[in-house]
Amino acid sequence: MTALSYGIQLPVQSQSTMYAEPWEAAAGPEDLLAVARTAERAGFDYIASCDHVAIPRRLAPAMSTVWYDPVATLAFLAAATERVRLLSHVAVVGLRHPLLTAKQYATLDHLSAGRLILGVGAGHVREEFEVLGVDFERRGAVLDETVDALRAALGAEEFPEHHGKRYDFEGLGQRPRPAQDRVPLWVGGSSPAAVRRAALRGDGWLPQGDPRDRLPGQIARLGRLRAEAGIEDPLTVGAITEPLYVGTPSWDVGRRTLTGPPDRLAESLRAYGAMGVHQIQVRFRCRSRGELTDQMAAFGAEVAPDL
Repeated sequence: MTALSYGIQLPVQSQSTMYAEPWEAAAGPEDLLAVARTAERAGFDYIASCDHVAIPRRLAPAMSTVWYDPVATLAFLAAATERVRLLSHVAVVGLRHPLLTAKQYATLDHLSAGRLILGVGAGHVREEFEVLGVDFERRGAVLDETVDALRAALGAEEFPEHHGKRYDFEGLGQRPRPAQDRVPLWVGGSSPAAVRRAALRGDGWLPQGDPRDRLPGQIARLGRLRAEAGIEDPLTVGAITEPLYVGTPSWDVGRRTLTGPPDRLAESLRAYGAMGVHQIQVRFRCRSRGELTDQMAAFGAEVAPDL
């Protein structure tokens, strides 16, 4: 079993009531910078940013309308870091023409010296699709073709070529090219269609909150699908852990939160690796930016070495 890598979805940039902490409501760019720099110092493999264009009123009470643009956010943080990778978790790429998406993310990869991981997902907010003129009911098929088109548009060719049912292009050049020879493309989602898409089209899988007892079956299906398709390249399997708190909290962090000394947390998290997971996305309960960065530093120094 190889060591688990670990990354984090950034606070502040998305503020769904499902996971945002109260302090984030008044936070801003300086807080994002502090968290990104802490992630780099603490050995985090990546920092991640979400993607929503506009939230309808019916969903705003639960989702909020705070969703930073992932390309702008990751580019801003790329300039303040040197090593940590930059993950879109996830970009709803079906909302945009693949040449537009390729232009944005190729530039980000170029400017960051090859640190992009392009995470993609189908999306779930009907009104976003409707206002942008994209068929919500066919979003899975749209995403499948968009991924294929992005493979071409983010490849080595200055003049990429793709001929599909929805998108058709050739003879149109885009530079700068990505710094990476192959931009890693991780597919998000836990539905049967998303798992199949990850197995057949992805370099990685980003589950959407699968509990521990469900992951082994999903990972086994990924392996079967790739074997049946004759795909031998490795697939980076991810997992989102339970909320964490390193040490003994003096406040109510919720019953689902994993707490305790570093060795106990590491022992619990190593179970993900035993299932076949390669990278874990962690989230820390915290009451302030300072408490978050302290937790991240403690995790990097005291928990991560035992993963």
